[in-house]
Order: sequence, then structure tokens, then C-alpha cells
Amino acid sequence: MKLISSKLIILSYLTCLLIPPIYAQESPDPKVVEAARREGEIVWYTTMSLDQSKEFMDRFLKKYPFLRPSVFRSGGGALLNRVSSEAKAGKYLFDVVHGTGEIVLPLMELGLLAPYNSAERKMIPDDLKDGKHYWTSVYVNSIVLGYSTKQIKRETLPRTYEELLQPRWKGRKISLDDSYTTFLQGLISSWGKDKAIAYLKKLAEQEPVIMRGSTVRVQLAAAGEFPLVLAYANIIQNLAERGAPVDWAPLEPAIISVNTVMLGAKAAHPNAGKLLIDFTLSKEGQEKLWDFQRIPSRIDVEPKPARLFRGYKRYVVHPEEYKGHDEVVKLYAQILKTR
Repeated sequence: MKLISSKLIILSYLTCLLIPPIYAQESPDPKVVEAARREGEIVWYTTMSLDQSKEFMDRFLKKYPFLRPSVFRSGGGALLNRVSSEAKAGKYLFDVVHGTGEIVLPLMELGLLAPYNSAERKMIPDDLKDGKHYWTSVYVNSIVLGYSTKQIKRETLPRTYEELLQPRWKGRKISLDDSYTTFLQGLISSWGKDKAIAYLKKLAEQEPVIMRGSTVRVQLAAAGEFPLVLAYANIIQNLAERGAPVDWAPLEPAIISVNTVMLGAKAAHPNAGKLLIDFTLSKEGQEKLWDFQRIPSRIDVEPKPARLFRGYKRYVVHPEEYKGHDEVVKLYAQILKTR
């Protein structure tokens, strides 16, 4: 387990102001571009939605129109199953794979990932990439405390995880997601297993409303079904900006999950793959992801508002921490009685 101090960090608005000018977006390596031109194709496996993946690829192809794209889009589990099945059949079709942190270890164990130290990685914070250059965070999900502004005044909002255990929040006052196993994983890594499990058990005793889906749960909070909701910050912020009576505040450390990009170890078009990774991590690519209401990983592309990923302590759950995650999944389901 990594030292907690290495991953519990607080970012201030000043951070971005102190970035030296040397960190401008890099120009692509002409040799890589020429090699990609000869390859002529790019195969991208992604968990991004169908419309967003098409829009993102179209932007990439404006820079490299000589590439013919093939895009496979699915959820993380289905994507991992497809890649595993292909590998067992001796097929290695993807050049670049993009998905949640949970898929990284299985792909590494199958020997399907190659290290690639993109020049754009230097603009990604250290806790959002690995030291061996196998994975880099593209965007993040930050679990925060959302609330109904019609039911709760900000000054009376719980400020810590422990305050969620107060008697006044018992009885269907809090909504949890039945799929947020990363939340428990992060608490275990941050606090230790015994404390994290004990906390989740106490939280379960508060009789929370347990459902799946951040968007629908935030919508229900806005409709007055419950006053508090643990959900992704960008989803709450997006609905608030569209006029929904919701807002949010971080509980520290906020548990962060990463969505990563990786190069295929047996890619048929490795240079085209490198160009796609470079673009994904570039300022242009990261700004495009913000257009999709994602929280970009790049330090010089601030989300709007900046507080979505600035100014609070965070714990980033690294893909390596998902080793043995099946046990965490079972614990989460048992404690919340979702099975």
C-alpha cells in the first residue's frame, strides 16, 4: 500500500498559476506521425459513450486525416471480456484502450499493455499516472456530498464522513449507489480496512436509500426524495447549472476514481496509437473532454468551476489497488444488503 501522505493532497487555485511556460502542449514527433501515416489505421476500444466517442475521434482525425478509424465502445466489463476473449483466440486488435481503473490490472496480467511515456504526461499530476508509464488518467470521477438546496442550508450540511452518522440523517435521508465499490476501496486504502468497514456498517445503519446511477439519484434529490446524496461532483454541478435545486460539498478525503488510457502491447498500429494517446492527454483533447462535462486530468485545463477538482483533499484509487477487489465488492454488497 502506498504511503497515504503521497496521495492525500490538497490543490489550491495557485497551482495552475505557477506552471512554468515550458509545459506548453507538445508538438507530435514527426517520425511517429510519418510511421502512423504508413500504418494508416487506428483501433480504439473505449468506455466513452457512443456519441462522445464519435465526436472525440472526429476531432482527432482532423489532425490526422490519413488514419482510418475503428472504434469499439462498451461498458468496462464487456470491454474487458471482449479483450480477454480476443487474446485467448490469439487476436490482438486494439491499439489504444480507454476505460475505468478496474480494467487495468487484468489487462496487465494478460500482457496486453505496453508502457508509453507520452510527452503530455508531464502535465498530469503524479497521483493520476503510474511510474512505469502503463496508464495515465484521462478524466476523473470525484465522489462528493450532494444536497437538496430546498431542504438543507449549506451551513447545516455535514462537513465530515462522521457527521453523516448523526441521528438527524437516519431514515432514508442519504442516498448511496449500489455500484460505488470504489468508495469503499478508497476508504480502505485511506483509513485502513477495519475502520473503513466499521464506518460503512454504521452508514448502513442510517437506513440510506440505495439505488444505481448518479444522475437519477441526484435528480431524485432535486425532486425532494431525500436531502443528501453521495454522487459524482460533475453530475451534481451539471444539474445545478441547469437550474436544479442541488449543490455539493466535498467530504475529505474525497474518493477519486480514474478513467485511464493505455497502449496495446501487440498493437498493429502502435504509432497511430501513440498519436491518439498524445491527443487524449493534450490540452486540446482534455478541453474536448470538458465539453462532455468530464473532469479533465490535465493540470492546465481547469474544470468549470475549478472547485470540481481543486481546493480539497483527495484520495485517488490507483488501478493497482483493485487487486483483490472482488472481496471489496462482496463486502460492499453484504453491508448494504444489495444482494
